[in-house]
Amino acid sequence: MSQSTQHWYAIRVKSNRERVTADALKGKDLEVLFPAYRDNRVGRPPVEIPLFPGYLFCRFDASVRLPVLTVPGVVHIVGLGNVPIPIDPAEMASVKALIASPFRLLPFPFPPVGRKVEIQAGPLRGVEGIVLAHQGEDKMVVSVTLLQRSLAVALDRQWVSLLPAVAEPVLERAS
Repeated sequence: MSQSTQHWYAIRVKSNRERVTADALKGKDLEVLFPAYRDNRVGRPPVEIPLFPGYLFCRFDASVRLPVLTVPGVVHIVGLGNVPIPIDPAEMASVKALIASPFRLLPFPFPPVGRKVEIQAGPLRGVEGIVLAHQGEDKMVVSVTLLQRSLAVALDRQWVSLLPAVAEPVLERAS
C-alpha cells in the first residue's frame, strides 16, 4: 500500500485497553502510535499511563479500514459519522517529536486559541505549539485538535520564536 494514501487517524479504544489494542494493531502490520508517560509515584511501582486516555493513533488507508475495526478493543475511528477524519499532519509531527524527545511529557488541558510558536533551537527544533506559563514553568503545549486533547513539555523560552499570526475565518450565524 502506498504511503501517499495512508494518513494518521485517531482510534477510540475501550477503557484501559490502549496497550493491548496497540499491540494487536501492530500484529496486523499497521503503524501505531501509543503515546504514554511513566508515573513514578513514591511507594508504587512505575506505571505507563496513556497521554491520550482512550485513544491511539494509527496510520492506514481509510478505504481499507476493516482490518482496524475488527481488532478487539477498537471502538471506532474518530471522524464525522462513518467518515474517518485524518489527524492534521503538522499536529501529528509535533506529537511524534515530543514523544521522541528526552523530556518528561504530561497530559494538559486543551488550551484556548492562542498565538502559535515554533521552537528554533534545542532538541525540539521545528516543533510548533503554544507556550503557556503553568505552575511557575514555561510549557510548550501541542494539541490534537480533532481529539480536543493536548500534551505539555517544559521548555526554555530562549528556544522559541513567534509564528506569524494567521487570521481565523469568522463564522456568521444564519439569521
